[in-house]
Amino acid sequence: MTTLDSTVTRAPERRSGGWLRSRIERGVQAAVGGTPEDLAEYYEPAGDPGLLGPGSPAWIVHGDLATMLYGGFAALMLQTLHPRAMAGVAQHSNYKNDPTGRLIRTARFVAGTTFGPIPFVEQLIGEVLGVHAHVRGTTSDGVPYSANDPDLLTWVHITEVRHFLRSYQRYGPHRISRAMQDRYFDDVATIPLRLGATDVPRSVDEVERYFTAMRLELRATPEALEAVHFLRSTSVPTGQGFVMRRVSDLARSIVVGAAVDLFPDYARELLGLDRWSRLKAVPRRLGAIAFGALLRWALGPSKVAVVSRDRIARGAPQPGALAGRLDRRDGDDAP
Repeated sequence: MTTLDSTVTRAPERRSGGWLRSRIERGVQAAVGGTPEDLAEYYEPAGDPGLLGPGSPAWIVHGDLATMLYGGFAALMLQTLHPRAMAGVAQHSNYKNDPTGRLIRTARFVAGTTFGPIPFVEQLIGEVLGVHAHVRGTTSDGVPYSANDPDLLTWVHITEVRHFLRSYQRYGPHRISRAMQDRYFDDVATIPLRLGATDVPRSVDEVERYFTAMRLELRATPEALEAVHFLRSTSVPTGQGFVMRRVSDLARSIVVGAAVDLFPDYARELLGLDRWSRLKAVPRRLGAIAFGALLRWALGPSKVAVVSRDRIARGAPQPGALAGRLDRRDGDDAP
C-alpha cells in the first residue's frame, strides 16, 4: 500500500478546506504511516534515478494512494488463501495486536523500491531478507514453509502488483495502455528477483496464466478465514473522537468493498464472499471512485514522487553550467 502521499504538511491559507484536509491527512497517516521526516529518505543522493526510474509506469500506478489502498487490501486478503503463506503470517505475525503494522511496512517497501534512491532500495531489501531469514515453520498439515521460498516470494509479489494495477485501471484517474501494463509488470519484476524469487511473470498474459495455474494450490484454511474476517471488520485506531471513528469506519467499509470487488470470482467463493457481490458492485465502485477523488483533493500529488523527481533533477547538468564549461574549454584552446 503504498505511497506516502500524506507526508507534507500544507499551509491552510494557500488551499481551501484546510481543516478537512488536515483531518484526512492524519487519518491516512494512522492507516498507512508517513510523516514529514520519512521524506528525508528520498532526498539524496542527487541525480539517483532509483531502481525503476521516473519513466516507469510504476511511478504512475504506485503514485495514487487511493487505488494503492484498494489493491493493497485485496492483495492482503488474497495472500491468505495460500496455505504456506498464511501459516507464516499466523505463526510469525502480530497482526491482531498491530492491525496496521503490516500495511505500513508494505507501504514503506513499495514506495521505497519504486521512488527511492538505490541506497534506500538496498536497505529495504536487506531489511526484508533479514526478517525472512527467521520466518520458517510447518503448516497445520505438516508441510514445511520458508519466507525465502522462491514460490512464496512470487505469490506475494504477483498478488500485490496484479491488484495495484487492477485497482488503478478500475478506480484511478485514468487508465494506462496495454503496452504500459506489460511494461509495468516487467519493471516491477526486478524487485522480487532481488529477494530471491524465480520465474516471475512479466506481462499481463503471464500474470493471468500464473493466477489461473495457482487456483489449484489455494484454499481457505481456518487461519485464512479468521485473518480475512479480521481485516474486513477491524477499524484503524484514530483516537479522534466518536465522529471521526465513524468516518474511519465508513472509509474502511469503502476500502474493503473496493478490494473485494477486485477479487477473482474463485477467491470470493473460497472466502465465502460471493453472495450478493454482483448486486453490490455498482455502489461499491461509485463509493470507491468518490473516496479516491476525495483523497486526491485532500492530499494532492504524491509527495514522495515530487521529492524523488526533485532528487533526480538536482543531479542533471544545468544548461548555464554546461555553457560555462564549454566557454572555458574554448578559451583554453584559444591561442
